[in-house]
Formats: sequence, structure tokens, C-alpha cells
Amino acid sequence: MSFYGVTDLWTYVFGALGIILLPGPNSLFVLSVATARGIKAGYQGAVGVFVGDTILLMATALGAAGLLRSNPALFMVVKYSGAAYLAWMGVNLMGAALQKWRNTDAPVAVVQELPAHLAHPFKRALVISLLNPKAILFLLSFFVQFIDPTYETPAVPFLILSAIVMAFSALYLSALIFAGARLAQAFSRRKRVSASLSSAVGGLFVWFGAKLATASLN
Repeated sequence: MSFYGVTDLWTYVFGALGIILLPGPNSLFVLSVATARGIKAGYQGAVGVFVGDTILLMATALGAAGLLRSNPALFMVVKYSGAAYLAWMGVNLMGAALQKWRNTDAPVAVVQELPAHLAHPFKRALVISLLNPKAILFLLSFFVQFIDPTYETPAVPFLILSAIVMAFSALYLSALIFAGARLAQAFSRRKRVSASLSSAVGGLFVWFGAKLATASLN
């Protein structure tokens, strides 16, 4: 028995929750923006994530994964573009952290100079969300398991599943944004601790890029 074409709804709910809670470049970027620039900028980044996820969901429904499978050259272009962008973000984060570490005794106006990679949180988050072909393949393989193939209107269960995962994403990113704002207050006078955390996040971005560069369609 299915719920408007969704089979085993509660299994999907718990599975989607677990997936959202796994750390990734989207959530780390939103947390970094909120920590550096505050709640408003954090939500600008979150909106970029929502738009990117929506595009990926629509692309998945239209068969983007199949297109990537049938065009290995296209997959390679998207994969390495995404890997390079994530690595570039990571290097920028580590560079900004190094500058903050060196300027711990500098005037506040100098220390709080806005890093270039955090200047446009919506655009940055959108690009980070989109340049991940593995996300399309994962969404397709995950969603198909919970859609009743005999249901007369496949768009209905797809929309239900999408709404659930997007709602979880919104709640999780909101929690990260407010956590980031609190971290900013806690670390406002602990520049070296803040720089160390920024450097660690930058290292994770480089790692995400390396993982994406070695991803395959299998």
C-alpha cells in the first residue's frame, strides 16, 4: 500500500533525515557564511542551496543522470569543474584563515575585511550545489526506491519526496545559521581559534573536491 504513490514513507523519512545530517560542502559553506557575516548572509547562502537542490531535483526527474551516463565526456567536464571549484573554495578559506591568524593584533577594521569567496553567498552556494554530478545519480537511485511505478501520476510522489527532503534541509540549514551566528559571537575575541576552525573547514572543502575528482558513474 502506498501513500499517494510513495511506498514505505517512514523509511524514506528516516533515510532522508540521515542523509541531510551528513556533513557536506553545502552545509559547511552556509555555516561558514553565517559565522563570518551573520544570519542574513547565512540565509542568502541557504536560498542558493535550495535553488540548486531544486534544479537538481528537476534535472533528476527529467533524466539528467541518464544523460551523464550516456555522455562520459560531459560527466568528466562537470565532475572536474565541481572538484576544482570546491578545492578553490577550500584554498580561499585556508588563505583567509592564515591572514586572520597573522592579523590577530591588527586593528579590527583590518581583521574583519570581507574575504572575496564570502562576498556573494547566494551565487557561491548555488554553484556549490549544482557542480556535483554524484548528487543527481544519488537522488535518482534514492527516490526511485520509494516511488510506486504503477501510480498513475508519478509527479505526485516525486513532489512529496522532494518536499520532505527540502523541509529537512531548511530546518537543518536554519540550525546551522543560528549556530554560526553564536559561534561568531563566541569567537569574536578569539581570532586564532576562529582562524583554526576556518582552516579546518577549508581543508574539508579541498577533501570534498578530491573525493569528487575521483568519483565514478558506477
